[in-house]
Amino acid sequence: MVTSILLLRAKRGSVKSLAEDLASRKGISEVYSVSGNFDLVAIARVPDNDALADLVTAELATIDAITHSETMLAFRAFSRHDLQSMFSIGN
Repeated sequence: MVTSILLLRAKRGSVKSLAEDLASRKGISEVYSVSGNFDLVAIARVPDNDALADLVTAELATIDAITHSETMLAFRAFSRHDLQSMFSIGN
């Protein structure tokens, strides 16, 4: 599994719709609207580097609402979240 952090700038007025679009795409596990130099941070989790290349250069590069992006490849995880248990009800 390859994890990467995508830092994205969006066209004015398109942050919410872009975030919803990204969140629905295969390979994108989380999308956050953030303060600072970027509008959105997306976490991509894909099987391998080829899948990441396809996601970033073939798929996301075609989205007109993205005006700038930077992709960081994660080497190691030092904190693990079990999102399933965090959001499960009745456990």
